[in-house]
Amino acid sequence: MTFYKRKKKVGIGLIGSGFMGKAHANAFRSVSGIFNLPLIPNLEVIADINLKSLKNSQASSGFMRLTDKWKDLIKDKNVDIVAITTPNILHKEMALYAIALGKTVYCEKPLSIDSKSASKMAIKAKSNKIITMVGFTFLRNPMIHLAKNIIDSGEIGEIRTFNGIHAEDYMGDEVSHSFRTTANSGGGALMDLGSHIISIGKFLLGSITEVVGIEENNVPMRLDVLKKKLIKSEVDDRSIFMARFSKGVIGNFEACWNYTGSNMKLAFEVTGSKGAIKFNQERMNELLFYSKKTRGFSKIESGPEHQPYGNFCPAPGHHLGFNDLKIIEVADLINAHHNRDPVFTDFEEGYQIQLIIDAVKKSSKYKRWVKV
Repeated sequence: MTFYKRKKKVGIGLIGSGFMGKAHANAFRSVSGIFNLPLIPNLEVIADINLKSLKNSQASSGFMRLTDKWKDLIKDKNVDIVAITTPNILHKEMALYAIALGKTVYCEKPLSIDSKSASKMAIKAKSNKIITMVGFTFLRNPMIHLAKNIIDSGEIGEIRTFNGIHAEDYMGDEVSHSFRTTANSGGGALMDLGSHIISIGKFLLGSITEVVGIEENNVPMRLDVLKKKLIKSEVDDRSIFMARFSKGVIGNFEACWNYTGSNMKLAFEVTGSKGAIKFNQERMNELLFYSKKTRGFSKIESGPEHQPYGNFCPAPGHHLGFNDLKIIEVADLINAHHNRDPVFTDFEEGYQIQLIIDAVKKSSKYKRWVKV
């Protein structure tokens, strides 16, 4: 009889039980069945200000204990990794508290509400030698990495253009006021969705040096359900900007959260002197490739050759989903925690993306190019 060596466990604490909290819980529960990790996640504590909602979600989340006090969760001696899925305004305080106690911190994007607070979070994490990760989940898609490999290989030649958009319609005219429509707690479409397409643009083509753009509010009043009256929305519903990459390429970016008819239009096109590539998250298992030799786009479909797709399925064309990307992200997090090796989407990267967002906001205000 052969016995497997029992692996050590790593304690997980999750703050927030909403949409992203459920995605995190699912990933932590599932990751050990998909990846051969050095540590096994142990779901210790979940926290939420709404205990009733938390009790309803506890059974499905898989966590052993619950609390409405997030500081108690972070202080818990059995918690090694703190995952933060709360509104943006709360990220800084929670992350800094966890950093001070030496915990690994996994924070949803955007890192914070502005670059000043994001900078403090990144500096504290670095000085305390803390492993951090920001939830730029779409960067875990094997098709995005294939796109980068094609660009870096020179297969499509000298890069000429980048066009990127993240557009959804979850904040239409009928949606009421919430933390999302308050400037100092949500930040608007540019921060909520723009951070994703900016992260992809940077990943593919490198750093951004300057921007010029405009923010647009096209739903100026939203209903405050508690006060039963319309109040002014303080954030952008749509933002468009041009960006100059350090390599000299000029890119176009758009973020919009009331883009009628789009559920997940996270898409980009990159053209070069020899060819082009296209991607849309709505067809996340496909990358379109154009060569001047063939004069037409061909479809590259994800399969086991595009790792870590093979961890999920041995057959091509069976497709990954959003929750699979979250599992890949959590696998990277646990390996980084164990090896004490920073990931490419750490707090420093979150800070760099926040700098770009702040520069776009400044450009919109002063109507000029702004250096990042």
